[in-house]
Amino acid sequence: MAFQGKKLINNPDNVVTEFIEGLVETYPGLQYLDGFPKVKVVLRADVSSATYDKVAIISGGGSGHEPAHAGFVGEGMLTAAICGDVFASPPVDSILAGIRAVTGPMGCLLIVKNYTGDRLNFGLAAEQAKSEGYKVETVIVGDDCALPPPRGITGRRGLAGTILVHKVAGAAAAAGLSLLDVATEAKHAAEMIGTMGVALSVCTLPGQVTSDRLGPGKMELGLGIHGEPGAAVADLQPVDVIVSHVLKQILSPETNYVPITRGNRVVLMVNGLGATPVMELMIASGKAVPKLQLEHGLAVDRVYSGSFMTSLDMAGFSITIMKSDQTVLQRLDAATKAPSWPIGADGCHLPSKIPVPLPPPALATKNGETLGGPVQLNQQGIILEAAIEAAAKAVINLKDTLNEWDSKVGDGDCGSTMFRGATTIIEDLKCYPLNDAAETVNEIGSSIRRVMGGTSGIIYTIFCKAAYTTLKSSNLDNITPQKWAEALEASIAAISKYGGATAGYRTLLDALIPASEVLRKKLDTGENPITAFIHSSEAALAGAEATKNMQAQAGRSSYVFGEILAAVPDPGAMAAAAWYRAAAVAVMERCQAAS
Repeated sequence: MAFQGKKLINNPDNVVTEFIEGLVETYPGLQYLDGFPKVKVVLRADVSSATYDKVAIISGGGSGHEPAHAGFVGEGMLTAAICGDVFASPPVDSILAGIRAVTGPMGCLLIVKNYTGDRLNFGLAAEQAKSEGYKVETVIVGDDCALPPPRGITGRRGLAGTILVHKVAGAAAAAGLSLLDVATEAKHAAEMIGTMGVALSVCTLPGQVTSDRLGPGKMELGLGIHGEPGAAVADLQPVDVIVSHVLKQILSPETNYVPITRGNRVVLMVNGLGATPVMELMIASGKAVPKLQLEHGLAVDRVYSGSFMTSLDMAGFSITIMKSDQTVLQRLDAATKAPSWPIGADGCHLPSKIPVPLPPPALATKNGETLGGPVQLNQQGIILEAAIEAAAKAVINLKDTLNEWDSKVGDGDCGSTMFRGATTIIEDLKCYPLNDAAETVNEIGSSIRRVMGGTSGIIYTIFCKAAYTTLKSSNLDNITPQKWAEALEASIAAISKYGGATAGYRTLLDALIPASEVLRKKLDTGENPITAFIHSSEAALAGAEATKNMQAQAGRSSYVFGEILAAVPDPGAMAAAAWYRAAAVAVMERCQAAS
């Protein structure tokens, strides 16, 4: 079902002119021609046709592809960009105005994406400019590799590879080459480029409804940059699979889209289509490089990742492969002041990864043994192992529920974060020195610190470190219930000290503080330690449930309205109560089995 798209705009008819106004306010090296709304041209502020002594590089097309093309205006790249309305080719008069504004005696090169409207309008403007005495050359870019050749007179569509042609031509012009030589380099670059896109959603035009063409769990392969349907619709796949498919399509020897064969050197561009997070673009880049190297036998000289030619708010990406040589690399590496061109690496970088620094040689436990799983567990070790395993499994089983609660009051990852810690503890359990309780608690903290990010990870690391400091003062074989209670109190105090929270703040302390108070009270009155542990776990559960009635004063929940918080307990408190309760029950059952 279609629905009205949400946009941060004013009048949909003014989005392009208001974009240009914002652009030149942001980048003082840019100006625009005072011809709104018909003439929408962005140009270098330091260039005038009367004085410019280099070849002017002009490109453009429909708007909605930002930062293309206006974001690539600057010394060393475009001299002017002609902006049409959203997804509409700019009119001839706008193109002519841009040519007249920046073209000096060296002439101008028009770089045009291969769409009928762009070819016609830029073509007519070029002929008119020539009749006025300007030197004009044109290069058409058609880098689309999604549709099977031939495509009649239409040819391949111009996509994100056009940006690389801009850079090559702009650098050649800045170096002082003649119009013919600049055009030759640009044409050569255009012939070396192949691009294919993948979309997870369609785009929404300003003032229009959002199309529901792509259903849930679907992706579109080989789409254009104007929201037009792609070559195929398929089920969404892992990015590994998607990247492999796109690379094979671009580099297919059967279609011969680009003259790239094993042993060649290439440039890679991973381009976001407007609504793709940088994280996902980097994942795609990280998968594409080794596939190009290992599966296709290509050396990757440069990698550019980011949003270069978008399709408004479309989710997805395109991959561009360009055959490189020393001249191309020289042009790509040349300095430019275009605000949207990325800072590129020179290709001669250090290895991508280096070993993680190792800690000092393994410490010894109090009995002189090296840390690690003991050959045989004593009674304390057996009970401790059972408690740790039960506590971790309780957290693992609660993963989805914790995430559901956290999605309403936080960032939705509490369960996943706790799950990572709990599964790692299970994996590491066989290596813990379980006959030494203090060192085991310390090793649990190390497991947590290694895999748990965010606030939860550091809180539990502090928890374990404070408990370890208290426990290590006891004899190895004599950790009394009172000492465990003291360790819990020390852990709570450390969390409160460094995190700033206390009882009533709607955090995990609202489970642990009641548990600690009940445990201490029961032990001080001489109650059986196991029974005291069980009673304290019940207090932990009650305290966690009571967080429904608390207004958060710490963490991301503190930004959430009270009526929302009242619907769910604090996920961190519920997680703490769950593992504490599971440990208590496991200790009770293990002790009963041993008696």
